[in-house]
Amino acid sequence: MGLLEKKVGVVFGVANKRSIAWAIAQAWAREGAHLAFTYQGERLKENVAELAGTFGTDTLLMPCDVTQDDQIQLVFNEIRKRYGKLHLLLHSVAFAPREALEGRFLDTSRDAFRVALDVSTYSLVALARAAAPLMTEGGSILTLTYYGAEKVIPHYNVMGVAKAALEASVRYLAYDLGPQRIRVNAISAGPVNTLAARGISGFLEMLKHYEAKSPLRRNVAPEELGATGLFLASDGAAAITGQVIYVDCGYQIMGM
Repeated sequence: MGLLEKKVGVVFGVANKRSIAWAIAQAWAREGAHLAFTYQGERLKENVAELAGTFGTDTLLMPCDVTQDDQIQLVFNEIRKRYGKLHLLLHSVAFAPREALEGRFLDTSRDAFRVALDVSTYSLVALARAAAPLMTEGGSILTLTYYGAEKVIPHYNVMGVAKAALEASVRYLAYDLGPQRIRVNAISAGPVNTLAARGISGFLEMLKHYEAKSPLRRNVAPEELGATGLFLASDGAAAITGQVIYVDCGYQIMGM
């Protein structure tokens, strides 16, 4: 029997097969979870539909713009109709306008700041609020963050601020939802060659730096992030909530 047998999960943020969200979704599915997926815009629909279809042609696939509360509610209404309950939620959503990831953080426009915090941070709050009524048997909410939340990473700029707010949100949500046996945690992943990461100036140099400086002298593999996502979703992590788990080959401990 799989670790997540009879569990129902919903995944926000798969873009393609290189997505960290996809690695975690695969790990969840292998252990028996029934998964639903969402996609952002028609541009990504085909990719997500092809991937989700590998779990069966009846896999629930829904559009969702996480800045729109009515679309969020429609997603959870559909999950309620199909399954009646929910146990797992993966939030792998982040965005900042390209110009905000270049130059100086000082020059971030008010609008770029608003967009980055809304899409990358507030969306977790909105999704958790909509999911909680369906998590009647307890649950696990998981999000993805990065070391730029606590240290300056050149060109990460406003996204670092958004991730810092995301990590604080994890702690406050964990406190609010704990009495319902809903756990909220974040994985802080080392750099992975995803669609989102390639939008960061100097990303290839970042990969080389991590490989040279991390204690394990390599970069993290997507399947390793999947394994951590599986652990945090399972009963093995039943007493873990409000935490940021670093899966970065040890880079976070280094001072030089």
